[in-house]
Amino acid sequence: MAAINNDWLEALNDEFKKPYYKKLFATVNQEYKTRLIFPPADDVFNAFHLTPLHKVKVVILGQDPYHNNGQAHGLCFSVKKGVEIPPSLVNIYQELHDDLGCAIPEHGCLTKWAEQGVLMLNTVLTVRAHQANSHRGIGWEEFTDAAIMALNGQDRPIVFILWGSPAQQKAKMLNNPKHLILKAPHPSPLSAFRGFFGSRPFGKTNAFLEAHGIEPIDWQID
Repeated sequence: MAAINNDWLEALNDEFKKPYYKKLFATVNQEYKTRLIFPPADDVFNAFHLTPLHKVKVVILGQDPYHNNGQAHGLCFSVKKGVEIPPSLVNIYQELHDDLGCAIPEHGCLTKWAEQGVLMLNTVLTVRAHQANSHRGIGWEEFTDAAIMALNGQDRPIVFILWGSPAQQKAKMLNNPKHLILKAPHPSPLSAFRGFFGSRPFGKTNAFLEAHGIEPIDWQID
């Protein structure tokens, strides 16, 4: 796994020394040697690589990576160019269109968001091919909780977008009054019609950022 080498390293450095992380690292290494694991090992920490801690304006929390071939590349909800856009992201794009009038893109790569300060973080960072949630409970949650706590402690406004109940369970960790927490049902086809559509998270996020003198996100994926 490509090591974290920006300011996230200082924030998470203590985690790397803890027994749970050493066990997690050994488990994941063995999984990569013996099974097909997504995302590719060098992409596991892409969310941290592309969005340094000091640049985070918005956090979108996902659950675990896409588990079909060629999809996951370390950013929640995002897929590489040339890969079919997954159903949840189709719904995210539809809400983005309804919210801000953005044109619906022809690909699902959300790197542009990450590079503007949108941390696209899954709570579990690896998965076995074709087995959703197969790496749940091996230690990733403790690691990503530490990242969420580091974000909660930032002395500046950050927007947390929590879609679906697993992401919303993290809200109890977020007690900094400077931050904005936006909750809605998950954008998956199973739940999007229960309140994800019409929740307008993108417009609300930009209004909050602008109200605090922070440059808004250009959500249009080219």
